[in-house]
Amino acid sequence: MHNEMIGVYGLIGLFAMIMLRIPVALAMILTGIIGTWVLSLASPFIKFAPYLLQFKTALWNSVASYDLSVVPLFVLMGFLAAETGLSRDLFQGLSVLTRRIRGGVAMATILACGGFGAVSGSSIATASTMSRVALPELRRLDYDEGLSTGVLAAGGTLGILIPPSVALVIYAIVVEASILEMFQAAIIPGILAVVLFLLVIRLRIARNRGLAPDLTPIDPEEVRRSLRRLWPVGLIFGSIILGLGMGLFTPTPAAAVGVFLILAYGLVLRLGTGSADGLTWPRLRDALLATARTASMIYFILFSADILKGFFARTGLPAAMSDWAAASSLDPYVILVAMLLILILLGCFMESLSMILVIVPFFWPVLIQLNGGDYITAETAAFGMSNADLRIWFGILALIVVELGLITPPVGMNVFVIKSFSPKTPITRIFGGVAPFFAIELVRVAILVMVPGLTLILTRLL
Repeated sequence: MHNEMIGVYGLIGLFAMIMLRIPVALAMILTGIIGTWVLSLASPFIKFAPYLLQFKTALWNSVASYDLSVVPLFVLMGFLAAETGLSRDLFQGLSVLTRRIRGGVAMATILACGGFGAVSGSSIATASTMSRVALPELRRLDYDEGLSTGVLAAGGTLGILIPPSVALVIYAIVVEASILEMFQAAIIPGILAVVLFLLVIRLRIARNRGLAPDLTPIDPEEVRRSLRRLWPVGLIFGSIILGLGMGLFTPTPAAAVGVFLILAYGLVLRLGTGSADGLTWPRLRDALLATARTASMIYFILFSADILKGFFARTGLPAAMSDWAAASSLDPYVILVAMLLILILLGCFMESLSMILVIVPFFWPVLIQLNGGDYITAETAAFGMSNADLRIWFGILALIVVELGLITPPVGMNVFVIKSFSPKTPITRIFGGVAPFFAIELVRVAILVMVPGLTLILTRLL
């Protein structure tokens, strides 16, 4: 049996285990170990016993990287923001500002999801946190249930792209791109998503005014109270995003600054104002424990991905796919679109980090070959850009379509997160509410494919 076929069977086995709900990290480790054992039986050049000896240091080698030190800091930022009430303050302040517009609270939900996504870096965490905050208010104001749940499911997808983002960090490490440049490249596509989502809300309410309540007077004291709580949130989020976008600091210091600012805000809110909100010891303990659990899971997935990557490298399957792509007569953009469609499909069943670690190592060498190989210039490249720009552009596209899987039937995970907060709402109604946002996301992907400069402009200017 050819090594490439062993790789194909290993890939089939991996997806079969994932479909059976075996944890992704465990499925990757089992595929890597069993696959390497089969290779050792088929090839005299691969020895299984020496392979097992590497496990003594493999875990340390997988996570002992300065670039990965940013991961627990970004995760801690998200949990601290939730525990200190930043997500609630952000939503309430924005809803007061937008309530003079019909459908303004639904728009505030999108803006708050984008803001919270800037510190959470996780789509599911963004959808879950903002559902606790926004869904009761949307119901109190008598918003349509389909619109409310659709807004929250779609807004959750902003978590992975708006920097800083853990998924962007992992992608950058996988393809050896600059983390800072990935963050800079994500800013304009992230803003574009927010603008398009707001446009969808506006158009839906214009066509059916019954989706949103009539405008009501706002208590001036409520306005002042909400705005007082909003400006610290804007200062914290703005300092992180602008600092990264303008290159004032690199990702790890940016994460450290974010953690410090949120800690200071939580302590001032608790001790300085005597408020029941803010940071207490139990809340800090919960945030630290949740961070430890989440970061450990991420590091274990990274370790598992290294084991899996080693197996596939020994099979030669990624290289064979690259050679096939280079020899094929298909247009490079046709293959790119096919890759994006595969990512949307797999995103229905797999978590985003696992998708990046399992699928990108296959797709990225193929794109390099399609672009003309390692020694090309932007003028001779098939995609009209250097390989350095290609890895950034493809990364943004890949992360967008991976997140589309979270709102795609039949297994859109964000939709089921919202369903857990709204058990009486039929799942079909939530999917119906999110459908217009899915459609506009496809439009965003098409825009970024046709106009790569929107993704690359900040990386070239800064």
